Amino acid sequence: MASMDVVPVSSDHNAVQGSDQADGTKDGVSGVVEVLDLEEGEAQKSFYSKGSVIMMVIFSGLAIGSDGYNAAVIGNVELLLAILYPESLTSSIYTRLSNAFLIGMIVGMLMFGVVADQLGRKTGAVATTALLVLGIVLSTAAKGTDETGMFWMLIIARGIAGVGAGGEYPVSGAGAAEASDENKGMRKHRGFMFAMIADLSASLGYVFGGLVPLLLLLCVGQKKEKYDLVWRLSFALGLIPPVSIFWFRYKMAVSTAYRKASMRRQKVPYLLAIKRYWRPLLGASSTWFLYNWIAIPFGIFSGTITNRVNAGDSLITNLGWGVVINCFYIPGPFIGGYLSDKIGRRKTMALGFAMQAVLGFVLGGAYHKIVPIFPLFVVMYGVFLTLGEVGPGSTVVLASSESFPTAIRGQMMGLCSAISKAGAAIGTQVFIPITSGAGDQGAFLVGSAFAVLGALIAFFVIPDVGRRLEDEDENWKKYLEENGWVADWGDNETKDPRGVVINQRSS
Repeated sequence: MASMDVVPVSSDHNAVQGSDQADGTKDGVSGVVEVLDLEEGEAQKSFYSKGSVIMMVIFSGLAIGSDGYNAAVIGNVELLLAILYPESLTSSIYTRLSNAFLIGMIVGMLMFGVVADQLGRKTGAVATTALLVLGIVLSTAAKGTDETGMFWMLIIARGIAGVGAGGEYPVSGAGAAEASDENKGMRKHRGFMFAMIADLSASLGYVFGGLVPLLLLLCVGQKKEKYDLVWRLSFALGLIPPVSIFWFRYKMAVSTAYRKASMRRQKVPYLLAIKRYWRPLLGASSTWFLYNWIAIPFGIFSGTITNRVNAGDSLITNLGWGVVINCFYIPGPFIGGYLSDKIGRRKTMALGFAMQAVLGFVLGGAYHKIVPIFPLFVVMYGVFLTLGEVGPGSTVVLASSESFPTAIRGQMMGLCSAISKAGAAIGTQVFIPITSGAGDQGAFLVGSAFAVLGALIAFFVIPDVGRRLEDEDENWKKYLEENGWVADWGDNETKDPRGVVINQRSS
């Protein structure tokens, strides 16, 4: 059989151009792909649309899961670095090392939101993957003329990795939303798919961020002289997901939505955009901010748990309890994803926030009675974490994606996600004085109060939007036309991978 250039494109399907449109599918099935060998002219038909969407979901999930791993692993690596370099790892170096990835993520979110809209999803996807890989390689190989020099190289490398990881949010979020819009059946389950992409994958990344160093320590017999190997391998193993998806991303095709409704390489009317979309922008960014702000108690209460079992003197037990606590995040995306498709994004987010607030007030109010019953405290605290994933954890990325038109989707998502990371940074700083003044009980009560605020914003500010992305694209076009703005819509320049021609019907 003749060789074929069969490309596992994300469901970013290219609209057929020219005479190819005349030979559309006649079997009534949406998204049939005709793969042609350009040299020998043989043709083969396969039902590609649904499979390509699923692939986009899987690979986007791997990308964001990789980001979760690389964000989480540094906290566990720092435990080893503190033992190996007690004098060089000063408080200022420790803070810079902890913040480098976060700052890089904020830069990446803002920068690649623009790249994804102006240069295309594929360009953004390839660039973010390359930067993440570069950052991980430099982190693994960090060296210096002295220990302080090594730490500075590690700080810079983590910042580079953070830029790539942060860029994944607007790139994968916009790309996955448009992929799921290619097929009516997949569009119906977009809420569940996004919960798997954006929430479950990130949660699993955090679990493996603690599990991998733990297993490596066990493999080397917990020998201190092997700690250097452990922390470098912990970084290096983070290369597996981004490297494994690089070829797929390089072979991505352009989505129908981007082909038809992008404003590629054009000036964007930001004032008009804010005037029209201020409400979803405010709702999505503030709820995402609050979600990250509330999620900070994990770092605080994991210490409470390890102290309850006298784990403070054992590095292995500390890492083990961190893995156990992170596992409580995992059930949330399944519940939240299901509810998101059944009752809508806005109601699911508000419900999760509200239930988390109720349980948080119970934990805070009866804290001193619950903590002595250690298994009860662990379970209730675990459910508290789960509820956060049921609501905002499963819906914030999707709400930030569906609410905006294709032309500015990446930039709006990038802005919302950057604001959310500011919530994480501010929450870290604010919780420290709260726990110092009011203890863990006060942190629960304050966190629950913010959950109430999140529920109110989700329910009253975030609008219900249609599931068809094309509808908002058309509304955006009409809005700009009414305001005298002329644009050249769509992408007619970018070429899809060689040999791929897609015949599809609108669904």
